[in-house]
Amino acid sequence: MINFKIRRFFRGSAPFISGAAAILLAIAIVLAPESSFKASLAGLKLWWTLVFPALLPFLILSEMLTASGIVHGLGVLLEPLMKRLFRLPGAGGWTLVLGITAGFPAGAGAVMQLHKQGDITDKDAGRLASIVHYASPVTLLIVVGTAFLHSPAAGYALLAIHWLSGLAAGCLSALIKGKASANDSRLPGSSPHAKKASLPGRIHQAALDARARDGRGFGKVLGESVTAAVQNLMIVGGYMIMFAVVINIISRLLPQLPSPLAAGLLEIHLGAHSITSNTAGLEGFFSGSLLGPALLSAMLAWSGICAQLQALTVLKPANVRFLPFTAVRLLHGLIAFALALILWKPLVNIRAAALPVFTGTDSGGLDPGIGSAIRIWSFLPQILSLQGLLLLLLLALSVAVKIFTWRRHPSA
Repeated sequence: MINFKIRRFFRGSAPFISGAAAILLAIAIVLAPESSFKASLAGLKLWWTLVFPALLPFLILSEMLTASGIVHGLGVLLEPLMKRLFRLPGAGGWTLVLGITAGFPAGAGAVMQLHKQGDITDKDAGRLASIVHYASPVTLLIVVGTAFLHSPAAGYALLAIHWLSGLAAGCLSALIKGKASANDSRLPGSSPHAKKASLPGRIHQAALDARARDGRGFGKVLGESVTAAVQNLMIVGGYMIMFAVVINIISRLLPQLPSPLAAGLLEIHLGAHSITSNTAGLEGFFSGSLLGPALLSAMLAWSGICAQLQALTVLKPANVRFLPFTAVRLLHGLIAFALALILWKPLVNIRAAALPVFTGTDSGGLDPGIGSAIRIWSFLPQILSLQGLLLLLLLALSVAVKIFTWRRHPSA
């Protein structure tokens, strides 16, 4: 009852709070227009040179694969893993792969595609969105690892910690509050009749059912996928520009507040730059205390209020709530902090010749060091290969979970 009253209070006060915040932000900008303009340009440059080209192909790919039914066919294969570990429908497996390899808000966009087609409920959408919210490998490997730290090994160490802690946070959140979806029986390929068919037959039927329910032709799917991707990225750009200005204002009004703390809480890219430039130099970051890498890992897992609002704006039609979503982000950050203290030095010292090295970047100011969209798109084949490898790994884990479950319960 108390929780219901609190939620009703905040829901009713939300328009007044947002209005008051907008007025205060406008006043602060008027008082310091020059610095606010420079901050907004920094946010715009970061969005245009990094986020837009890095996310656009994946957002388009996600919507087209979902409309074609391929995602639902993969969902039949990933169903044992998703149900056992995360207690979610199998179609969420592709969403997890996309979130891990493309970053936010691509994962949230894929969740909304499943919700729009009726494959997941509002509750499942909220839980799935909270566990597919990852920073992009482009951010971790190119921006933080190569541009900010000048160390590809550090980028891969951050990426490994980020993924491991995110999967651990997803499993823990499922154990704490997760249940198997009550509407699984109506999902493609999950009906009692379909389960009696062979595995290839179930995969084919799931893809056909999803394709029939979508009903759009290829040309319309392509056009609407591009339009939706650009619209989502415009939302992302607006948030990034606004939060760049907010961070600048907070830094001027509260100079005693540590800049890494303010930036890290609000925006992931600005926070990463602030932490890496305020940790007693690169030598101190690597050879000194492990607090720097641990704080950086925690901040990347938290992802900042800006990134969380980006995802929640995309997820608004599914009625995803802020507090449960943020609680998983906090859990992700705490686990990442602990894993960094344990794994940082061993991971940084690994020399794997098979891992691609991203070069040709610099770290001037807040510029991520990528000069153009073409430069980012040159890394697309490597990221797609990583995506395919991760999908194969999840499929193998799903098969292993199915075999383990069958041995324990042959009738399942």
